[in-house]
Amino acid sequence: MPNLAEAAAALAAGTTTSRNLVELCLAGINDLEGQGARAFVRVYADQARASADAMDALRQAGRAPGPFAGIPISLKDLFDVAGEPTPAGSIVLADAPPATETATAIRRLLATGMIPIGRTNMTEFAFSGVGLNPHYGTPLSPWDRATGHVPGGSSSGAAVSVADGMALAAIGTDTGGSCRIPAALCGITGFKPTARRVPLDGALPLAPSLDSVGPLASSAACCAVLDAIMAGEPDRSLPRAVLAGLRLLLPTNLAFANLDDLTEAALDRAVARLDAAGALTDRAPLAASDEITEAHAKGGFAPAEAFAWHRDVLARDFARYDPRVATRIAPGADMSAADYFLLTQARRRIILRFEADMAPYDALMLPTVPIAPPPVAAFVLDADYRRLNFLLLRNPSAINFLDGCAISLPCHAPGAPPAGLMLAAPAMQDARLLAVAIAVEQALQHERLN
Repeated sequence: MPNLAEAAAALAAGTTTSRNLVELCLAGINDLEGQGARAFVRVYADQARASADAMDALRQAGRAPGPFAGIPISLKDLFDVAGEPTPAGSIVLADAPPATETATAIRRLLATGMIPIGRTNMTEFAFSGVGLNPHYGTPLSPWDRATGHVPGGSSSGAAVSVADGMALAAIGTDTGGSCRIPAALCGITGFKPTARRVPLDGALPLAPSLDSVGPLASSAACCAVLDAIMAGEPDRSLPRAVLAGLRLLLPTNLAFANLDDLTEAALDRAVARLDAAGALTDRAPLAASDEITEAHAKGGFAPAEAFAWHRDVLARDFARYDPRVATRIAPGADMSAADYFLLTQARRRIILRFEADMAPYDALMLPTVPIAPPPVAAFVLDADYRRLNFLLLRNPSAINFLDGCAISLPCHAPGAPPAGLMLAAPAMQDARLLAVAIAVEQALQHERLN
């Protein structure tokens, strides 16, 4: 599949049509040997074809809404679409009343003429970094499908839809890594913006203090396009960034903890390539990451805020939840108001410390996750599920707590299991971070091809 810029150029030149792009995506979804039946919970085949024909007619008449009109994208199952329920990967809400309005971020994409190809599967209620779903099945990471490896979560179907060419891009959410983890485990790119930049209305919440809406796509430039549209900044231009002289912090107390050999090799390869291109990498502890652990001693935002939303539904339908999700939400009932207040105060202090520590640097750099995609079979035992879920969430969730922005770029060698390199920065430095990511991506792509 082409990236967004390539697709827009081909549409403008008349070398492809929106209908052709839609049919290619639908063919991938309908491939009986593929992952479409598990990656999607709803497919908009008829609507997508009709929309594609309409966009092709508008483009031929010189009236296309924009350069990306007619490009098919997928939507995570927790976004409201007017006239449809919003199950969020659950069966509890499968028969909920339909939404009356479409989520603002999605509505902005539709206004550009982009075409929803379907709703993608996800971890139930977005509460896990693994990507398992007992109700609708689990789509597999593209790597070694004969064995079957988890795709990462919670935006599992979103990542697989892009990796397998069933959509040119996907829209997900990220509360503790839910765009970046599946991007890393599926070998694509995922971006988490500063949360306040993209409206959250119409997205079923997990933890409003941490939730953000972000894109998954084939490149950092694609993510930048989608992010700008969803943030209401469609004319935003990125600053120029070059690798020579770029200051990067590799946090020794976070980047190398529990790092497996395959991911360490991918990280070493990436750092060596960036150093060769003139980037300046400092290896030092990031004090803020240790302070996050201390702040969470009596619980975190996610269980408490999730329980506030789910309390009545859990009381009524506990048995119909994925038990691994229900048992993570339930402890939120135990956090006192005082503990929650102290956590909020601690977060403010830690964010200020993080911003001060990052002042000399252009970006924080570390593995998105410290391990290669685990096989689905590794999650049979609850203890292993808890351990591996924690490892997958540990690095990316720190950026959500710090109210930062972050992107995961594929950094593995050809034939190796997918690995992600995460770049991160303090809040509202999104444009600069994306520019840095594009420069880093160019170096990593050169390394992967040579």
